[in-house]
Parts: sequence; structure tokens; C-alpha cells
Amino acid sequence: MVFNEFSKIGEIWANPIAREILLKYAPELSSSPFLSFIKRSTVPQFATSNGAWTWSSEMLDTVLKELSSVQVEPEIDEEIIPSANYEHEDVAIGSAPVQAPKEAEKWGLFELVLHGPDHGNPFVDVQLSAQFTFEGRVMEALGFYDGEGIYRIRFMPDQEGVWTYRTKSTARSLEGIEGQFICTAASAGNHGPVRVKNTYHFAYEDGTPYIPVGTTCYVWTHQGEELEELTLKTLKTSPFNKMRMCVFPKSYQFNTNEPVYYPYEGSIEEGWDFTRFNPVFFRHLEKRIAELGQLGIEADLILFHAYDRWGFSEMKKSADDRYLKYVTARLSAYRNVWWSLANEYDLMWAKEPEDWEHYAKIVTENDPVQHLISIHNCFDFYDYSRPWITHCSIQRVDVYKTAEYTDEWRRKWNKPIVIDECAYEGDIDLGWGNITGQEMTRRFWEGAVRGGYTGHGETYLHPDDILWWSKGGQLHGSSPDRIAFLRRIMEEGPAEGLNPLKSEWDVPLAGVADEYYLFYYGFNQPRFRQYSMKPGIRYKVEVIDTWNMTIEEQTGTYEGVFRIELPGKQYIAVRMTKV
Repeated sequence: MVFNEFSKIGEIWANPIAREILLKYAPELSSSPFLSFIKRSTVPQFATSNGAWTWSSEMLDTVLKELSSVQVEPEIDEEIIPSANYEHEDVAIGSAPVQAPKEAEKWGLFELVLHGPDHGNPFVDVQLSAQFTFEGRVMEALGFYDGEGIYRIRFMPDQEGVWTYRTKSTARSLEGIEGQFICTAASAGNHGPVRVKNTYHFAYEDGTPYIPVGTTCYVWTHQGEELEELTLKTLKTSPFNKMRMCVFPKSYQFNTNEPVYYPYEGSIEEGWDFTRFNPVFFRHLEKRIAELGQLGIEADLILFHAYDRWGFSEMKKSADDRYLKYVTARLSAYRNVWWSLANEYDLMWAKEPEDWEHYAKIVTENDPVQHLISIHNCFDFYDYSRPWITHCSIQRVDVYKTAEYTDEWRRKWNKPIVIDECAYEGDIDLGWGNITGQEMTRRFWEGAVRGGYTGHGETYLHPDDILWWSKGGQLHGSSPDRIAFLRRIMEEGPAEGLNPLKSEWDVPLAGVADEYYLFYYGFNQPRFRQYSMKPGIRYKVEVIDTWNMTIEEQTGTYEGVFRIELPGKQYIAVRMTKV
């Protein structure tokens, strides 16, 4: 294989000799925060990517000629098969000591702890799972190695009564261990995992409505005890009940610090052993997920992303597969987990469309809970019609408009629309991170009345680069209080969720025909509005100031054609409820 004009810069960057050639002509790449974006380009594309200047044709030819002289040996990616003879035949079947609770609550976490062998590399040498049975229904959960001879199998029971289990393993001492436990009633506040309901909306498994009011703190779990505890304290009094967060650490603007823990054994200097996970890293992650669950917050886990200087985004396919099985085994029993295959999947130069389909298959086949799952775009939407995708996780595709497309996307994909990134409230230099709190609030309302759900993020400059969007900490913006106000409005709305209704050309409208109407005027500022409602139905009318968070009930009731006086300022909504 040789490098040519079709080679991606990611491929070139991965080769030390080719990288030096590229840096000789483009030394700015060594410290570019945008390297993740650049890696998906070819050299000719990069040469013309800067609007202010481009490479000369002579320079481009020179670079390509030098790169073509580099000999590249294709890497062999061999799958590691668990050892069939990991333990000697003298080891008794099912002889490993076991710890298991006698009870677990419905939608809680049942954990089977086995004390087994630790020679060789148990992460790849040993395969472990268990079948859980309830009245003839069988569910299988993967087990995982947690270091120091400890193996764990986690399971979330979803029916009350007696469950039985039996282990399967390539290690003799872990094979054929049997037992049972009683699944008790769910405790107060435990409503089960979130599911899709009424096509475009969500509810917990017990039927309790769930309205996702999300925020993004990509790498808050990589910041150390003090800052992470502050983030949890902030979340406790915030309106947010969903958190977008990465498993792997992140390297990008305002994200230059090293994480406290790494997911694999090894080091930056000597490299990582992608066959050996670091259990301390994953124990810390699951501790934080559990703490979010105690606050009633769903953990929307981003499994891959491109903002990486450690090599976790460019592992071989076999390592990716191992990682996904390990994460699924460790975390699928937590009821507040969602899976996001990737943040900005289309930036990951080393992965093709068929890879994402393969990864989705691994996660869904090894998750007995069948948690919600999606994938998030940068430039190009994924095909959200794919059957494994439960909801659309969307990033804006227009600098100014996003939530305005919500009803169109509903019709296109017939699934819940979650705009996880509509831009961020803040004041950094880039347009995706410097909208006002008023504009953030407006986008939330636009998404809501068009039948979807918009997500929050905050990117205010900080002397120590502690931006909420990346590291958490404290909220500084003006939108969270207004988002809390909207959440209250939505919770008071129709039980089946807000769905768009046919309306006049200049105002979006949601509700239930003849029962409930919610009009939103956004950046317009009418002094009054004439309404033509169905005769014979009387309505209570309220004028809502979405920014000042006030609700003014109008005197009397209204029917048919009537006029409502409005304050003549922006961000006003009108709610009509059948009397």
C-alpha cells in the first residue's frame, strides 16, 4: 500500500514517517484543535480548505510525491478467541466461590460476583455469561472481568417473583453455577428504563411519562473528585434529567487536561494494551452513572468520538468489538443508561457506515434491557430509519435554524426527535458556542411546540477552561431557569405529549384538537392576536411570558372568534385549555 491523493490524512497521521513529511509542510497540524476534522480529508482537500490561502499546485505535488515514497505494510487485525483450555481439567466445574444477593428490586441491579482464576489475560482468555429465567422466559447477560480474580455478571430483572440463573464460561470453575433470587417490587421513584411511547415521545417502563430535558457535559467524569462533585451538586438543582457524556476522554479546545484515569492498561508514552481494560476507570464511570440515577438523570453514554489524542478513536476493529461487549456487560443493567454509538460519527475517518451497523448489532444483541440507542451527526444525518435506532439524536445542520425542522423530521423518520445539540449558550469564538440565553430558550420552545425535545449546553469562557459543555462545574447562563419553566409547562400538558397541530403560517402550534392548544410567537412581538376556534367549545386562555416566566390568566372564558391582547414583546406563548 502507498499513500496517494486519495489517502485520508488520518491514515497518513497514523504512520510516523508519513506524519513527519506532512508536518514539514503543514507544521500547524501538530497543535491544531481541529485535527479531528482534518483527518477525514485527503491532502488535496486539506490544501484548499482554508478560504484565506491555498497550497500551490507545485507544493501539493511535492507533498504527494514524498508521501508516495513511504512504504506501508498493512496491519493485521486478528481476533482473539477465548481459550478452551484456560483452566486445567483437574479444576472442578462450577467450583468458583460465589456471592449473590437473595433479593433485587424490579428494574434494580442484581450482581453475581465470582472469585475465579487470574492467570494469563482473563479479559480475553475467559468468556462468561449467565442465563436468567423467569417462568420460561430466558434472558442472557454477559459477564466481565473486574481485575484481581473478580468476575461479575449484572442483570436488571423486570418482573416480580423468583428468577433462576445458570452461568456459562470457558473457564471450568465459572461454568454451570446455579442459583436463584427474588425480584421484589420497585422502590419509590424507580419507574424502570425509559422507552419510546406514542411514536414520538417517551415514558418509563411503568408508564410514567418522561420528558427529556437534556444537557451536555462531555467529559465531566474525567475531571477529578472536586469538580465532579460540584457538577453533581449543580445538577441536583437544575431542570435537566438527561446528561450527554462520553465514555472516553476528550481532546479539543478547552479540553487539554489529562483525565484522572485511562480505560486501558499502558501509558501515553509506551502505548496502550487494548486487550487489557483498566477496571478502576470503569468503576469510576459506573459510580457516576449510579449517582446520576439517584438524581433522576438519564446517562446518554457516547461510546465513540473523534476528539482524541490517545488512539481510542482509531483502535482496530477487534478492539472496538471487545470494548463494546465490555461496556455493555458492565453498564446495561443500570436502568438510567442510553446508548449513543457516537458523537459526530461522520468525523471518525477510520470508521465506515458498515462499521456503525456492526457496532449497533453488538450493543443491541448484548443488552438484555434493550436501552434506547441512537447515533449523533456532525455534517451528515445518519439514516435514522434504521430499525435499531430508537430515536433521532440530532445536531443542527443550519447555523440559524434547527428546532424549526422538528415537525419535518418527525414526518420523515416517524421517531422521537431529540435535538441534542442546537448550539450552546456562551461566548466562545465559534458560532456553535456563543448564542444567548434568550436564543437557547427560544430554540427549546420551538422544538417543544413542533413535537420534539431540544438539548442544552453552555460554553461561557472561564479562566481555568471549566466550560459546562465539556467539564461541568457550575452553570452561569440565563437559560436553565427558563428551561425549567418550559419543563413545567410540558409536564402540565397533554399526557400523550405535545404534538404539532395545523396552524396559521406564522406561528407554530401544539396540543390536542379541541382540548389543549399551545401557540408560540418566538422572536415576533404581536400586540394582539385574533383566534378562530371551533364554536361550542369554551377555553381558558393564558398569556405566557417564556422569558420572564409569568403566566397571566385572561378574565372569563372564550369561544369561537375572539381577540386576545398581547404585550407586544418577544418570546410570548398563549395556552388555551378546554373548560
